[in-house]
Amino acid sequence: MTGQFDGKVVFISGAARGQGRSHAVRFAEEGADVIAVDLCGQLDSVAYPMATREDLDETVNLVEKTGRSIIAEQVDVRDFDRLREVVGRGVAEFGRLDFVLANAGIFPAVGPQRFDISSFVDAIDVNLKGVYFTIEAALPALLSHGEGGAIVITSSAAGFKSVSSTFDTMSHGAAGYTAAKHGVIGVMRHYAASLAEKNIRVNSVHPGGVATPMIINEAMGSLVGDQPAFGEAQQPKLSMPPMEPSEVTDAIVYFCGHSGRHLTGVALPMDGGLTLK
Repeated sequence: MTGQFDGKVVFISGAARGQGRSHAVRFAEEGADVIAVDLCGQLDSVAYPMATREDLDETVNLVEKTGRSIIAEQVDVRDFDRLREVVGRGVAEFGRLDFVLANAGIFPAVGPQRFDISSFVDAIDVNLKGVYFTIEAALPALLSHGEGGAIVITSSAAGFKSVSSTFDTMSHGAAGYTAAKHGVIGVMRHYAASLAEKNIRVNSVHPGGVATPMIINEAMGSLVGDQPAFGEAQQPKLSMPPMEPSEVTDAIVYFCGHSGRHLTGVALPMDGGLTLK
């Protein structure tokens, strides 16, 4: 690793496993200290097992093995005051904040609960409002040192294309997920335009299916089996192995690092051509 983030601090939501854990470990390997949050609990609208406190503890273990420090707390990204509290604690400990990775998200578009209106509400609350709350909770610290920084939002290929492609694949959960992932592009552009004068760059990444527990689970397998049209609509055009979390991390490191210093307002598709017309 290059140590390009020596002396820097990153705040990551959804850090207990999957993409968030990958980001935390890689940023630590590059020299950054980490402020990490995750719900570590289950929502009724989510059919697959969500992350646990034990998962977050493993993220802590992996970051500490790099020699960097981490503060990790159980936080619901729908709780703005709690987010601010944890960011404040992290900044008091580490002295600054340089990067914000708004990564936390849920996929309430599988399982029978996807037909409950609560699945739409939870998708918007976590995947859209939670992104905004994460950034707003961190923004004062990001601005305070006057040296700029970077924000990266994790959206999805669903930011460009509906999760449901037929009448049979419609659900409240699919609608909420699609709307939220489209919505965070607007949030990204709002901040990119507004924070450019402060030299804070804001971009979003839009992966297709990534090999994490959010995608690889029994509920997703059942949906694809029951609704072949759903599975077919999620197939990339490139014949590649499933994307690994580390590949998304590579893109985020690029956005936050020296190589990405001229990039802001970019919505980066990472979907193997899934959203090509």
